[in-house]
Amino acid sequence: MLDLKFIRENAGAVQRAIEVKRVSLDLNELLRLDRDLVALKQRVEAMQTERNANAKLVPRATPEERSALIQKGKDLAEELKALEPALRAHDEQLRHLLLRVPNIPHATVPIGADDGDNVELRREGTPPEFAFTPLDHVELLERQGWSDPERVARVSGSRSYLLKGEAALLEMAVLMFALDFLNGRGLTPLSTTALVRPETLMASGHFPGGEDQVYKIEGDDLMLAGTAEVPVNSLYAGEQLAGETLPLAFAAISAAFRSEAGSAGRDVRGLIRVHEFRKVEQYVICRADEAEALKWFGAILANAEAILAALELPYRVVQNCTGDMGAGKVLMYDIEAWVPSEAQYRETHSCSYLGDWQARRTGLRYRGEDGKLQFAHTLNNTGIATPRILVPLLENHQQADGTVRVPAALQPYLGGRAVLGRPVRELADA
Repeated sequence: MLDLKFIRENAGAVQRAIEVKRVSLDLNELLRLDRDLVALKQRVEAMQTERNANAKLVPRATPEERSALIQKGKDLAEELKALEPALRAHDEQLRHLLLRVPNIPHATVPIGADDGDNVELRREGTPPEFAFTPLDHVELLERQGWSDPERVARVSGSRSYLLKGEAALLEMAVLMFALDFLNGRGLTPLSTTALVRPETLMASGHFPGGEDQVYKIEGDDLMLAGTAEVPVNSLYAGEQLAGETLPLAFAAISAAFRSEAGSAGRDVRGLIRVHEFRKVEQYVICRADEAEALKWFGAILANAEAILAALELPYRVVQNCTGDMGAGKVLMYDIEAWVPSEAQYRETHSCSYLGDWQARRTGLRYRGEDGKLQFAHTLNNTGIATPRILVPLLENHQQADGTVRVPAALQPYLGGRAVLGRPVRELADA
């Protein structure tokens, strides 16, 4: 949410953001509602002033005058009461539109329509060259008996997953490694719920607009979040923090749920796009200082890159264009890991800076050195998400005999194992 005063004074910049982010919003309608609401409030204030002045005249009035003054007071009270529904309606309509106003993208953000217009910034690591015919992650899992897609589909439907044996241990190892790594870099670990109230998704900016992506719990006022960003963003909602308590930096682990509405036919095979997954999310609350926030942006981006480097995965960093960055983002980079079976990079991490857009929605403020209250700035980035990360992890580290090499960073989390799985020959003999 943007400050209404800022919108009034910078209508051209806001209109440009609406256009380049492809947001469906009539800014003229919002400004008209704003003017009407201001006029209505002024009218109400004038009538309240008149009513108060009228009431002060009553004690000093003659009996004849008192009767007329009392009647005038009643009339004014009735008029004010009659204006209340219009006042509420205008206020609700304006807030509804304000929630759809996009943030102003950073000057460095490329203009574009969708992810096809994102700009590659750099590549790190070298994709492996295999001296054998590599398998995709689904074949690797099936060959080692590490998955059971048919049985889990009977239990949970399509786009569900089940990992067995060493693959299940690998998933837990990756999550614990990421938590330990981020804790070592100063982020406070959190284990949080995916159950949230609707207003929490409104506060994070996922509503309005992302309702079709969220699972709702029938008969209860709860929903399932698709990232720990949602509950962590509202932990301090409505609070006034002391400036010296900032920044707050978290590594939050939670289950995550996404309906994947609108993705029919995409990535239906394997672990790329499942309905339920696990995720470690980096989340930062800092002072309202763009320079400080951009340092944090670089820090959490570097954390994610270091995790991928430790997992020995080739990756690239891309800058998201205006049409692919979401309404609330000021700046957004994706990190994409190399997937050998597809001969392309696939997104594994997403790093975002949102200015005070979320904090205004949650009412999160802090008292600065000057004693004034300001809305905080927020940032987030993936630490690691499973099972998606297992796709490049299994495929890049597969060996000719069908086993999977374990990166050194993960070996302590797997009892010292350097290799997972059994050679193909042993599997054939078994």
